[in-house]
Amino acid sequence: MRRSRVLGLGRALPERIVPNSELEKLMDTSDEWIQERTGIRERRFITLGEGSSSQLGAEASRSALDAAGLAAGDLDLIVCATLSPDYFFPGNGVLLQEQLGCRHVGALDVRNQCTGFVYGLAVADQFIRTGSCEHVLVVGTEVQSTGIELNDRGRDMAVLFGDGAGAAVLGPSPDPERGILDTRLHSQGKHAKELWLEAPSSRVANRLEPEMLDDGRWFPKMRGRAVFKHAVTRFGEVIAEGLDACGLEVGDVDLLVPHQANQRITEAVGKQVGLAADKVYSNIERYGNTTAASIPIALSEACEEGRIKGGDLVVLAAFGSGFTWASAVIRW
Repeated sequence: MRRSRVLGLGRALPERIVPNSELEKLMDTSDEWIQERTGIRERRFITLGEGSSSQLGAEASRSALDAAGLAAGDLDLIVCATLSPDYFFPGNGVLLQEQLGCRHVGALDVRNQCTGFVYGLAVADQFIRTGSCEHVLVVGTEVQSTGIELNDRGRDMAVLFGDGAGAAVLGPSPDPERGILDTRLHSQGKHAKELWLEAPSSRVANRLEPEMLDDGRWFPKMRGRAVFKHAVTRFGEVIAEGLDACGLEVGDVDLLVPHQANQRITEAVGKQVGLAADKVYSNIERYGNTTAASIPIALSEACEEGRIKGGDLVVLAAFGSGFTWASAVIRW
């Protein structure tokens, strides 16, 4: 069975930079508090009317296609991961198909939040391994800024998130020793309400009830301590699981690219698995948590910076709402 590999990467970020000092004017917080708790200095927000998650995804996709030396017409499948689609339905996958000018290829939407890109990568990998597809586009794209509560009540969530998109084009690897070596996917739904968005909901008439609006239940909620505890544990487990499946050890890893949730989580995971800080990629200080977009954005930057080279062993790992957690082991 053939392997798949990453042929090209791209990213797209709104021009508007929102430093912590801007949030200080909207809620009871401070730059010092945000940096100490999250590691974030600034993030990007779209300008209303000038962008959407599908448009950011399309921009990142065009860059990834250019890097791969391919055209949109070469794609056989689109996999789009987002928790912030342009519309309740249809999903962003078909919007990307139209914006990119692809053939009438399949378009899948993955709703796994922070693990969405790794889940999407696993889906694309299987289609290529089995020979069903030659070239698959995997996109993680988010617009969080229009769905967070920028006031004291929503402070704990509002300081975390940013907007952006990242994309990868996958194709078959000519070298059986290189490419995606392994993917691992997990879930534990009993913790779903530790990190969730309750409304709009098909469980109630008209998707929303008045008290949902009054209580702010249409904004995301998180029990931070529970999420932190589970995240550090599951990150370590799924990284070890992926390496074990490949007969590899932590010492073989050239770079770990985790989901950019919180710098404290990233540092704790690095220490737990035994990786030096220079082998754990982080850019959360500039972009905040961009959910499904965070790993492809980080991968794109890491490659540009020369942090990833041909033959390197790269591990991707993510944890998020669901709870879900996942990893991918890649020989670049």
